[in-house]
Amino acid sequence: MTKTLVVDPLIRSARKTLEVEAGGINQLAIALNGPLGDSFVRAARTIARARGRVILSGIGKSGHVGRKVASTLASTGTPAIFVHATEASHGDLGMITPDDVLVVFSNSGETTELKDLVVYSRRFSVPLVAVTGNAASTLGAAADIVLELPNCTEACPNGLAPTTSTTMQLVLGDALAIALLEERGFTIQDFKILHPGGRLGAALTFVRDIMHPADRLPLCRPGVIMADGLVTMTEKSFGCLGVVAEDGELIGIVTDGDLRRHMSPQLLSSTVSEIMTPDPIVALPDELASAALERINTSGITSLFVVENRRPVGIVHIHDLLRAGII
Repeated sequence: MTKTLVVDPLIRSARKTLEVEAGGINQLAIALNGPLGDSFVRAARTIARARGRVILSGIGKSGHVGRKVASTLASTGTPAIFVHATEASHGDLGMITPDDVLVVFSNSGETTELKDLVVYSRRFSVPLVAVTGNAASTLGAAADIVLELPNCTEACPNGLAPTTSTTMQLVLGDALAIALLEERGFTIQDFKILHPGGRLGAALTFVRDIMHPADRLPLCRPGVIMADGLVTMTEKSFGCLGVVAEDGELIGIVTDGDLRRHMSPQLLSSTVSEIMTPDPIVALPDELASAALERINTSGITSLFVVENRRPVGIVHIHDLLRAGII
């Protein structure tokens, strides 16, 4: 006998909400193939050319979206702030200059609290981008560029609480931020500068930031005998010894494992070239420290020489990664 799966009404409700909002995002993606796409390009290029900042605004749920989009823009290389429309009418209009671009979120486009903000933008020729569901609205008619959202069904069964519409606003804001990021060539290194704290900051640490400099490196020539090589290896305390050719290129490494594998009465009189592992695994200065950690874990080693043009310029130990919070 087949057992009927009983789905909790709350799960049914949640799934319906997700499906409705996903449908709104899909409509938005389709709309970008038409007039919305042309307006999107104009908005992005207007912002990219601006000498000032992006000023985001809105009221209610649209205001919350504007605040989040401002944060996303700022963190991805596009200077941006959120100005509350009501506070703007009481002095915060002074935060906005003709060098800025104003992006206003309002699904209806008829929010009365936005009036002073819109009038100010027109008086001082501040480029105005409207993100609205009604291009014929007061806001849409006043704007230089209108990003008109497709008609959508709100996930709220009463059709009252902004749900699908605010999701579409947020997604379009994210799309604008990422398009500008790519247009500016915003790199991981740039991202690191703006995100120095917490786990994200640690995850964006580069090998160059934590490696030990060249004067700390345990290095020797291939013809050095292991008795002398062990002295260098012990003095530098990294548990390894790099072997460099006459031109300074790293050609091998001696580790504790190599010493164990070659343990014999002849070990100390052997040359390091006879004991070393050739073509060692290395790191690059400008790669993420997390990539170096993955290499260390995969290879079962504790240290990596850092090279530029195959010449060692530093060394990073697993303890360095621990201290930096990479692990």
